[in-house]
Amino acid sequence: MKGVKHPAEGTPVVSGAEVMQRLLALGGDRVPFTVQAGSEADIEVQWKIVDAQWYEIFAKASLEKSHKFLLVLDEGEHEVRALEEAWEVSWRAGVPELNLSAERFQGKTLGSKSFGTGYAFTGVNPLDWGQVYNYRFDVSEMKDPVIAVVTGAGWSFSPVTTKRGLRG
Repeated sequence: MKGVKHPAEGTPVVSGAEVMQRLLALGGDRVPFTVQAGSEADIEVQWKIVDAQWYEIFAKASLEKSHKFLLVLDEGEHEVRALEEAWEVSWRAGVPELNLSAERFQGKTLGSKSFGTGYAFTGVNPLDWGQVYNYRFDVSEMKDPVIAVVTGAGWSFSPVTTKRGLRG
């Protein structure tokens, strides 16, 4: 299948439980995405767009899309099937609103990036000028670590284009 990432030859194959544990370990407070057991798939990976710690940064960045990866582990094939979803995001009073209408995308993206730096007065003194935020959101920042964990566990990473494709 096109876009499938295979492990390097000779990579030891680990159990599905170990792959799941390694994937869940990718999340944390220091990364702008969550990794958790999902309701639609074994694991869901998505930007922390509704996390109070992160949404101010996303709002300042005027992030217009939110991405989510649905991952299903197939122990028999040693394969993780992945579906990408994207939504349009609008901001009202600094709070995100996810628009799950016709703006929704499902399939495989080739890339999506948003980056920038903002400067402003940081105090009452006109000389208090400085950087107030610096951001870079790139879908590959979520996707690449997932692929590395999967292939490093001896499994293949297989993008799919529909939810039906997740189940093989």
